[in-house]
Amino acid sequence: MVLKTGAGVLADRRRLPTALRAVLGYYADTGVFDAGSLSLKSEIDDRTEAMVDDVTDRIEAALEDEFGCPVEFSYDTKLILPAQLTLGYVYRNARQQAPGDPVIDTIADGVPTVDETALERGPAQELAPREMVVRAEQMTRLSIEALIDGDMRDAINDDEFEDFEVEFKESESGSGSEADRRRVAEVAQSALQSHLDGLLADMPPVVENAYQWAVDYSEAHQDRDDHFRELMTAAEDGDAAALTDIREEYKFAEYDEEPATLTETEQELPYSKTQYARVGVLYDGMLDLYRLAGLDIDDEFAKAIVLAIIGAQVWLDDVDDYEDDRAEGQLTPVTAEYLLAPDDEAAYRRVVDVTEQYLDLAKSYATAADSPLTGVAVEYIYRSGDPDVLPGKPE
Repeated sequence: MVLKTGAGVLADRRRLPTALRAVLGYYADTGVFDAGSLSLKSEIDDRTEAMVDDVTDRIEAALEDEFGCPVEFSYDTKLILPAQLTLGYVYRNARQQAPGDPVIDTIADGVPTVDETALERGPAQELAPREMVVRAEQMTRLSIEALIDGDMRDAINDDEFEDFEVEFKESESGSGSEADRRRVAEVAQSALQSHLDGLLADMPPVVENAYQWAVDYSEAHQDRDDHFRELMTAAEDGDAAALTDIREEYKFAEYDEEPATLTETEQELPYSKTQYARVGVLYDGMLDLYRLAGLDIDDEFAKAIVLAIIGAQVWLDDVDDYEDDRAEGQLTPVTAEYLLAPDDEAAYRRVVDVTEQYLDLAKSYATAADSPLTGVAVEYIYRSGDPDVLPGKPE
């Protein structure tokens, strides 16, 4: 008890590195301290960085063909955190079952064997630890490429290109203007889609169907963006009916198609339906791809991933973007609370409360799934947020 209390005190010291505070905070909350998770994180970072480099090489080759000069492309990889955590989850499980280390220096490529009935019946067979690793690495490669492809699509649709950096070499025509960045995103997305189509063609249709289901579910939510913008504009103008609609259609919307991953508890969280459709479903779909590769992905682990990514979207992106989103009429859980709450201080408290509901649940599910790496990642998300940029901070 003394150790946990001391860890909690240290975790609150902002002068310490966030990664260390996250480890200490997770231990203080759960009593779980797994030193192996620290080395596992470093290992996963290195191996997924190599996978991202392979994707980047493919993109840069396509860009050089398009622009007629070498182009350096770099990508903000925070989007792939769930794929990293899933690979770490499989590594940990495989190592616990193997007499030796089933993870070797060479990272597996190609496409995994597919278990077509896995989503309905669970894994058809128990895989050997080395086979678990191989399939997880193969599916992580595909997942990373699919996630970056999806992000490129969003960048093109939203005219937002902050998640990647591009530098044109030996050319004055490639100035890095907004038009060039859009063109870069379009070329990158086309190259990734072409490669993904080739990979999916080598697997049974059930894989592409699972992937496309998640994409379609998310895009159906995106199609309502103009409607939500209209509600926000009306609410800003004092329309009481618009506030009611935001509360009923955005904050407490009911699911038309209930996701298998989320129980009634998670479905009743504020903003659950809209944020599941906005970001959660894509990672839910990603985990189904691992399941189709015959890997046993625990339900608690899946819930931890989905809830963590929703919490991260609100706590990191929506909080940081509050002023811009408010000015541009973009409805998010954060801008919604500043419309629905009676004053700024109440809105501030609600944003913190909503975030903590998601991240606390995610952390508890990570612990139940015996995935301390995921638990620490959730704690890192929480301690990386800066709600002080919002108006109404309590004195």
